[in-house]
Amino acid sequence: MIIERNYSKYVISAEESIVSAINKIIDFEGSTIIALDANGVMQGLFTKGDFLRWTVKQEKIDLSQPISTLLNKNYVYAKTTDEPETIKALLSAKVKLIPILDHQKRPKGIARLKQPNEGVRIGDFTISENHPAFVIAEIGINHNGSVETGKKLIDACVEAGADSAKFQMRDMEALYVNAGNANDASENLGSQYTLDVLSRSQLSTEEMIELFDYCKQKGILPLCTPWDVTSLDILENYGMQAYKVASADLTNHDLLIEMAKTNKPIICSTGMSTEQEVLDAVQIFQRFGTPYVMLQCNSTYPAPFKDINLKYMNRLQEIANCPIGYSGHERGYHVVMAAIALGANLVEKHITLDRNMQGNDHKVSLEPNEFQDMIKQIREVEESLGGGEKRVSQGELMNRVTLAKSLVIKQDLKAGEVITAEMLDVKSPGRGLQPNYKNELIGRKAKHDFKAGDFFYPADIKDGEDTVVIARNYDVKRPWGVPVRWYDYKKMAAKSNLDFLEFHLSFKDMDQDLNTIFAKDEVYDLDYTVHSPDTFAGDHLLSPSHPDKAHRARSIKELQRVVDLTNALKPHFSKATKPFIIASMGGFTRDRLLHPSERKARYEQLAESLAEVDQTGVEIIPQTLPPFPWYFGGQLYLNLFVDPYDTVEFCETYGYRLCLDISHAKLACNHFKWSWEKYLSLTGPYTAHLHIADSEGVDGEGLQINEGGIDFVALGRALDEYCPNAWFIPEIWQGHENDGEGFWKAMERLEGMY
Repeated sequence: MIIERNYSKYVISAEESIVSAINKIIDFEGSTIIALDANGVMQGLFTKGDFLRWTVKQEKIDLSQPISTLLNKNYVYAKTTDEPETIKALLSAKVKLIPILDHQKRPKGIARLKQPNEGVRIGDFTISENHPAFVIAEIGINHNGSVETGKKLIDACVEAGADSAKFQMRDMEALYVNAGNANDASENLGSQYTLDVLSRSQLSTEEMIELFDYCKQKGILPLCTPWDVTSLDILENYGMQAYKVASADLTNHDLLIEMAKTNKPIICSTGMSTEQEVLDAVQIFQRFGTPYVMLQCNSTYPAPFKDINLKYMNRLQEIANCPIGYSGHERGYHVVMAAIALGANLVEKHITLDRNMQGNDHKVSLEPNEFQDMIKQIREVEESLGGGEKRVSQGELMNRVTLAKSLVIKQDLKAGEVITAEMLDVKSPGRGLQPNYKNELIGRKAKHDFKAGDFFYPADIKDGEDTVVIARNYDVKRPWGVPVRWYDYKKMAAKSNLDFLEFHLSFKDMDQDLNTIFAKDEVYDLDYTVHSPDTFAGDHLLSPSHPDKAHRARSIKELQRVVDLTNALKPHFSKATKPFIIASMGGFTRDRLLHPSERKARYEQLAESLAEVDQTGVEIIPQTLPPFPWYFGGQLYLNLFVDPYDTVEFCETYGYRLCLDISHAKLACNHFKWSWEKYLSLTGPYTAHLHIADSEGVDGEGLQINEGGIDFVALGRALDEYCPNAWFIPEIWQGHENDGEGFWKAMERLEGMY
């Protein structure tokens, strides 16, 4: 049983419409709501079952009539004076939720059955295995009795990314037999030391409330450990949303019962306690229907690593039947990472401004920069845990092309001839079918002509004519082209009604003599664009914004080479006037994303670098980028042309237009939870060129159209509104393979929308 005193999500006015009641049930994924009159008096219950039974009896369904017309007024309820056992007995498989009413039949809460693996809700956070770990920064008494220090610690908690800043409240007179007298010579040495620290770290009730309010002002959830009933009463009057039980109070059943009676979530440390004592506390919480979280803890300061016993968390979850976590007093925070990996749903560590301050809590605390690093690593470990299923990541797919092997044919073969085992060989790279498909190829008829050394592709082992995508002319509204390389531009140019070719250059391509690629009189009735290489010889990543002067100078030199080569192509394209050069402008980092203030300096440096490039005859257009790109077989962080606001600011300030990469942009929106429509409305007016592909998650880029998370019908409407004149290419990863199969498939799906 769970008793909730905050029952607003279950309540509706009896005069609201039936459709409003249905929507309310859908919104909180429940099945029952409580209808009240204008005075807050209970009028009846409304359930999904009531609605279905009413629906089948109606000849004409009118969902606009008030919910009062079909309320169940013969409902089961509990009284505020009922004992928890009495309330629990009213619940059943049939009656899953009941209101708790006062003598005037006004609700004071609801009781409901607990769901399997149900999380615990605190404020806007849910503590469960399906949510990021809830991180508590334990300030405790590390404010040293200073409100100013307390506020600095709260600021540090916010900066670090903690979910909650937690304090401790004691009524020294009520708590200690000697009324908290720090000078009592009769106390033993340990108590004297503790009383001395506590007496110097006390804040008044007003000062504590000032710190709680400051937390709310700064956007972090305040929590507190009450060490006595007097403190609990103060926190209840304040409106604290949940409580923490210190390990020392796990056996203080009188305090636990008073906490449980609030029916607010309780986070309970289990240090210094036996398993039976843990079970006794759990029974109290369950009796009162109070949500709870249990934390494995060792209450020594600092705790020896040999005594921490993280593996007990599994047992703790089994016997307590609740979310579990870890409260740590050990040195460092690597044990916290292990707790996360073992399934902790909540972690708590102390925070201090200076570990050298007096007091045990300071000695086992993390300083602000350490706390920030801990949270960063928590989130990285959570990401690394995954969902438990085996999958191949986008980065691995890219590496597989480079490192794996493919099936190739040793000899020429005509369409219709049978493929035999003797014709097949296994060679790198892994651009085509993997070797494990060999038996599926043997005995099949070739679907097209092969030359010795050609790769096989998935279409070669699929049945039916529709498995082969053949290029044709496409009906699109805006100028379009496809990506090409030196080795395939002639073949691709002849396949469809292209308006331009987009040369995607590698640094090796840059070294080739154009006279060996194009005949002197070779001219195409097309325009063209050029995509600059991202990487150059010696693992140099193009980055004209780089803080290192030498790296920046090399990037400027390489970009100038791209400009010169682009101009040299003009004689071969009759429609060319001022071709675009699409370039990634760097701004990469290896360990973290940059703060907006750091990005501003990078943009300024980029503008200075681009001013050194002679751009006569071309237009350089930076492309929008994803936050987590793939380079050199692994992942980096990108910072420039990711955020739409600073991207637009750069364009307005320095007069540049954009290549809007749809896949990259959607990945950025997914990661930062930005509005997709807003992103497009901001960047669209500055967009000259489009790279169009689907995407998934935060780094799944270049996917085939309609095979990721983008709604391309809606996207087409947005692009028509915000950048109607922009050119585009389908930039599908590996789209050029098998005679451009991926590009033609994309055009089949985009035709009519773009």
